[in-house]
Order: sequence, then C-alpha cells, then structure tokens
Amino acid sequence: MTGKQRREQLLEIGRAVFAERGYDGTSVEEIAERAGVSKPVVYEHFGGKEGLYAVVVDREMQLLLDMVTGALTGGHSRELLEQAAFALMDYIDTSTDGFKILVRDSPVAQATGSFASLISDIATQVEDILGLEFKARGFDPRLAPMYSQMLVGMVALTGQWWLEVRKPGKADVAAHLVNLAWHGLEGLERHPKLVGERKN
Repeated sequence: MTGKQRREQLLEIGRAVFAERGYDGTSVEEIAERAGVSKPVVYEHFGGKEGLYAVVVDREMQLLLDMVTGALTGGHSRELLEQAAFALMDYIDTSTDGFKILVRDSPVAQATGSFASLISDIATQVEDILGLEFKARGFDPRLAPMYSQMLVGMVALTGQWWLEVRKPGKADVAAHLVNLAWHGLEGLERHPKLVGERKN
C-alpha cells in the first residue's frame, strides 16, 4: 500500500469510528488496530487523533457544502428552496456517518469548524436569493440574512430527527419542509408583532 492509499484507508476507518463512538470515545489504538497498522503509522500521517478528526470534518463539511450549493441550479424561488432542502436530506441519506460526525460537538470543533458554522455558510448562499425575493415583494432585504438562518436551521434540525427515524422518505420530508417554509414565507407579514406582551 502506498503512503497515499494508507492515508485514505486511515481516513475511512477513522470516519467510521468517529461516527460510531464520537470523538471522545475514539482512540488511535482502535483506528490502528482496524487498519492493521501500528499506532506510529497513524501519528506519522495525522499527528494524532485531533489531526485525523480535523481532516475528516473538513472533508465532510466540503462535501455537504458542495452538494447544497451544487443543487442550487436556479429557477423559481420555491424550486431553489426545494433543491436546497433535498440536497441536505440527500447528504444525510448518502453520507450518514459524515452527518453524525458533523452534528456532534468535539474539543477540536472550534479549530476545524462546526456544524453550526457550516449551516451558517449554507445560509449565506441562500441569503442573496432571499434578499432579491424580499426586495421584489416590498420587504426589507436587510432581514434576509436572519430569515436564511431560520430556513436552513429548520432543514438541518429536521435532518437530525430524520436520521433516527428514516420515515417518511427523504423526498417526502423535503416536500413537507418546503411546504412549511414556502407557505410561511407566502403569508409573511411586513411588520410582525408578538400577540402577547413581551419586553425587548
């Protein structure tokens, strides 16, 4: 096995173990044992558990971001919302281990990025589209960043729930997400107020 092949093997094994046991429950010993190598080989390639974890997280974040932004192929605003929702559901379905790793907290998440920061990156992609839509409908486009965070967060949390239950199918879940988001946006008030008394 070449050095490059060994590195890829360790990444795949590390990814599976991190998804199964979480960061704290994973050891270099177990990764080395599953790979059929000694611990120094893992240290040689990644400098330790933190280094391996950082590469796994970076790869997963890039894959998810590419899938979501690549799915935004244009069309009516509702179609864009459908494309983004389905892309995230598709990632969860096809890269379950990766999604499990991204939604868990770890001591090195601050250095490598976190699911929250990834969701924020995706929301930024949606923000411009939403801003144009707000402007066209007479809403304040400065509110688009907040609404894009809400929409993307709703999809992400639903995805976490769906990962456990797997019912209904991902296309149905995406359709229901879009139904709630779209009809909520359709009936949006220009100046919403809380019904009950609340202080700022």
